[in-house]
Amino acid sequence: MRVLAIGAALAITSLAGCDQPLVPTAEAGPRQHRSQQGEASYYGPQFHGRRMANGERFDRNSNSAAHRSLPLGTTARVTNLENGRSAMVKVEDRGPHVRGRIIDVSPRTAERLGMKEDGTAPVRVTPVDVPERVAQQ
Repeated sequence: MRVLAIGAALAITSLAGCDQPLVPTAEAGPRQHRSQQGEASYYGPQFHGRRMANGERFDRNSNSAAHRSLPLGTTARVTNLENGRSAMVKVEDRGPHVRGRIIDVSPRTAERLGMKEDGTAPVRVTPVDVPERVAQQ
């Protein structure tokens, strides 16, 4: 029975003029992003107004964040593991550029997370909305 199903898929592919069989594979589907735990820091005042990786200017009062690998445009929940406070951020920049840190947040977000006084905090970063990859033209 399985041979018939594969044969039928190959026949349909041939009729459709495709060079790929219409058989689902394990590789199908969007890339999954998992939560990460590590150290967060926040942008210093010298970064206000500078261009981010997405081309927009950084605003210290925004919910912008920098992450090394999450796709630009990703919305993520950042939770301070010391006090349980959370904030939503949008990944719009690349970084942090300090070893051992996993995310940089805006000063406003740092205030919401209760980490501004210390400058850093242990956090969990949980992607909530990851945009699909846009095809290059």
